[in-house]
Amino acid sequence: MIDDQQQAQQQDPQQAQHQARERLTQVRSEVAKVVVGQDAAVSGLLVALLCGGHVLMEGVPGVAKTLLVRALAQALSVDTRRVQFTPDLMPGDITGSMVVSQSPDGARTELTFREGPVFTHLLLADEINRTPPKTQSALLEAMEEGQVSVDGVTRPLPRPFLVAATQNPVEYEGTYPLPEAQLDRFLLKMVLPVPERDAELEILTRHAAGFDPRDLAAAGVRPVAGADDLQAAAAGAASVTVSPEVVAYVVDIARATRRSPSLQTGVSPRGATALMRAARAWAWLNGRDFVTPDDVKALAQATLVHRLTLRPEAELEGVDASAVLASAVGSVPVPR
Repeated sequence: MIDDQQQAQQQDPQQAQHQARERLTQVRSEVAKVVVGQDAAVSGLLVALLCGGHVLMEGVPGVAKTLLVRALAQALSVDTRRVQFTPDLMPGDITGSMVVSQSPDGARTELTFREGPVFTHLLLADEINRTPPKTQSALLEAMEEGQVSVDGVTRPLPRPFLVAATQNPVEYEGTYPLPEAQLDRFLLKMVLPVPERDAELEILTRHAAGFDPRDLAAAGVRPVAGADDLQAAAAGAASVTVSPEVVAYVVDIARATRRSPSLQTGVSPRGATALMRAARAWAWLNGRDFVTPDDVKALAQATLVHRLTLRPEAELEGVDASAVLASAVGSVPVPR
């Protein structure tokens, strides 16, 4: 009898993880009802959610960055907030601040904490490089520790918590490049391209038929997964096996970037760890309990390219960091 109970307890987590995988597959279908041609970005956001990481999304205006996050939040039945980063945005506008309020009995005034927009599940930080470094750094503790410290008191953030930050590659005037320390806090950097012709035709056809991007419920997007599913999925991803050969492959890729003559700064151990975490989540999403070298290669660009710093002479020669990373990955023998 005890053995049967123990077996049932062991099967429950596996069953929950299997259901979570199926529901996250349904999330892709729900997001696809309103977002066309950005499948890689959807996958990246799901990987980041399973790893407890954050995503930096780069793309020209109008490629559905905001719509993507809103649709994902609705399909996951979690809260989302959007902050438009501007040059006059203050740290307290993000994290929250102490305000003077009336006591419940109205007899006195008191200081109370008013939560900022960071107290949510999915935070869309729009045009994050348009605000000064002081305000950008206000996100550091939230992104790394999942908490906010104001007036000497530490307050935990909701779980799951993901920052999806956007930056525009076209407009450089009036921007403040993200510090290396903050770039390193992003698990992935996703480049959202302009959709292909067929995808763009599908977008216009939907709008011609009456699609309203402000009304996701009318478009048929419904919650198909929740916080429990994300927790089970994260546990499943953490249990994925990484063989010593694949671990060595990740380390060798990181060390290859440090030897590149075009790079001033290669991938740090934190970056190598991030690549392994992302590869585990990707393997789990694809129904495997082990990581392959192909998983590592599939996530290498998105996980590592924003952690690289080109030498000034390489920048003058027009060297692309993505090409340097691809060369470094290609120089490392693939384990068999």
